[in-house]
Amino acid sequence: MSLHKARIKAFEEILDQEVIDIVQLRKLAFNGIPDDKGLRSLVWKILLHYLPHEKSARDATLVKKRQLYKQFIDEIIVSPGGPSDHPLNISPDSSWSTYFKDNEVLLQIDKDVRRLCPDISFFQSATEFPCPEIVNSNGVKRLHKRVEQSVLKYSTLERRGLGVAKLSNEIKRSDSMSSGDYAPLNEGCEAHWEVVERMLFLYAKLNPGQGYVQGMNEIIGPIYHTFAIDSDKEFRKHAEADCFFCFTNLMSEIRDFFIRTLDETESGINYMMGKLCECVKKNDTAVWNQLETQELRPQYYSFRWLTLLLSQEFSLPDVERIWDSLFADNQRFNFLIYICCAMILLVRDNLLNGDFASNVKLLQNFPPMDVSLILNKAVEISNR
Repeated sequence: MSLHKARIKAFEEILDQEVIDIVQLRKLAFNGIPDDKGLRSLVWKILLHYLPHEKSARDATLVKKRQLYKQFIDEIIVSPGGPSDHPLNISPDSSWSTYFKDNEVLLQIDKDVRRLCPDISFFQSATEFPCPEIVNSNGVKRLHKRVEQSVLKYSTLERRGLGVAKLSNEIKRSDSMSSGDYAPLNEGCEAHWEVVERMLFLYAKLNPGQGYVQGMNEIIGPIYHTFAIDSDKEFRKHAEADCFFCFTNLMSEIRDFFIRTLDETESGINYMMGKLCECVKKNDTAVWNQLETQELRPQYYSFRWLTLLLSQEFSLPDVERIWDSLFADNQRFNFLIYICCAMILLVRDNLLNGDFASNVKLLQNFPPMDVSLILNKAVEISNR
């Protein structure tokens, strides 16, 4: 039996248990989950605390959650207002007032999801399972329509004092919307990026304390992609709902990276960057000294690495492989520090010979590299 087949079999045996041995599953997933048979999609759902460890409870969980998600769509993604409410109603709890506020959030989400993983065609292509209530609503319930309309409306309002130049950029973008690669699809169909836009909008509405922060699109993208290419049709059909809850669970673990006021707390981003510096210092003082001497602060490169779980540094298949290890990490995101440290140590010769400018450039645009080299190095560092 080939090694690959043996790995698939090992996963299947664990997943088939009445109660999953989560320690075993983590160990196995840490070394990468095969793409075959929807294994990654299923294991991620368990590691992200969406599916219970008891096999018998899984179906009921899925039915309940998917039903709840449908309810979110029905209640939240609708046009506001009724006969008693008027667009010019200035009361802050008017549903129109909320509608216009939502549109500001939508502008940002729309811009970000249209840029998702441009090197693959997946997000621009049509989903097999468009949301029927939305794609057959004559455009009324489609979020990108709201964005296009609000961009035009905003052109006559000076929005938050951003000034004319900023607005004219927004309008230019709306002209290019129809000509850009990520054009919305016609009535009856929708592209995967439109599905991602809907999930992020719902997340922002349901988490008003945090809302939408730029970069969340990079976190939800790989999860959705993994679920939407599942070999099991039933799972593909519900990729949106399943992804929404897995993303919400993941965000509850990393949301502190996105919240400025928590920067200094133990879960905040500055704390993480400090840990990365210590890790480099402990493992390679020469490199650490070089970065210190050049005053090359971790904020210049690792802020994005840590906040976005490396999703912008590697191609999508590599990101998904890295995330197998991150989601399987028991002390979630300790291993992220080791991966980032490994990345720095693997380009040590360049760093030791480079000046400040070339080193910043190197770390901000990490060179293509076999991801297994990085992961092996990270394991080596974690064992020291």
